Amino acid sequence: MQIKDIVKKVKQIEIRTRKKSEATLMGQYHSAFKGQGMTFSEVRPYQFGDEIRRIDWNKTARFKEPYVKVMEEERELTVMLMVDISSSMDYGTKTALKREFVAEICASLGFSAAGNNDKVGLILFADKVYKVIPPQKGRKHILAIISQILTADYVPAKTDIDGALQYMMNVFKKKSFVFMFSDFEDDFSKKILGVAAKKHSLLAMRVFDEKDREIPDIGYTLFSDAETGKQVWANTSNKRWRYNFAEKQKQRINQIKEDFENSAAGFMNINTGEDYSKFLYQYFQKR
Repeated sequence: MQIKDIVKKVKQIEIRTRKKSEATLMGQYHSAFKGQGMTFSEVRPYQFGDEIRRIDWNKTARFKEPYVKVMEEERELTVMLMVDISSSMDYGTKTALKREFVAEICASLGFSAAGNNDKVGLILFADKVYKVIPPQKGRKHILAIISQILTADYVPAKTDIDGALQYMMNVFKKKSFVFMFSDFEDDFSKKILGVAAKKHSLLAMRVFDEKDREIPDIGYTLFSDAETGKQVWANTSNKRWRYNFAEKQKQRINQIKEDFENSAAGFMNINTGEDYSKFLYQYFQKR
């Protein structure tokens, strides 16, 4: 993709997503994430109606009358976008490549965060972490993130989800809101997932193409794994084989969803042909 094509694509995504963010997502984002943290502001005498749990017992004992801690919301939040750049994510058959679809969702989240004066960062990973853009604020920063996702060299390697989560936890200590984009074709450790979901607020977004779930009847076909290069022949004319393939895919994704939810993390399945804004809107409402 030439530079002028990249600039054009980024501009198109900005126009689409800023309009969508302002119209449907920004208000829900603000409602969902405002005041997630509380910082100590001051101590003052107890007033009728104050919550008992806010009483500062040390001050109360010293001055022989009840004092309460006054707290204020931590308005500035950090949003981390973790994007899988393994080869299987550089694919699409319906409306867009997965990479372009992910870039658009990240843009919507980024502009919503920017509207809330929050910082946004990016981690590109596959078998290892390839690129990190530290969290910053502002429109230009969001545009740089979109450009990185669109122009990344997608890697023919297995995705190391554990390694990416471990890196994120080691580097970013402050509690962040983490959105992880992948097709989750590779295994991961439930233990590491549980630790990450405890330290950060984590939402996994499985981006898939409709052809990922089912195989059409095209006779004997040689299939090649985009990440490992492994090849296998299969008779796609066999209805039983096609049914078993679809069922295994369904069971695997249901298990992944269960693993994430059991770890107190969110999980979404989004087809590249679907309107992702309604899924994000529902997620923000639940928060």
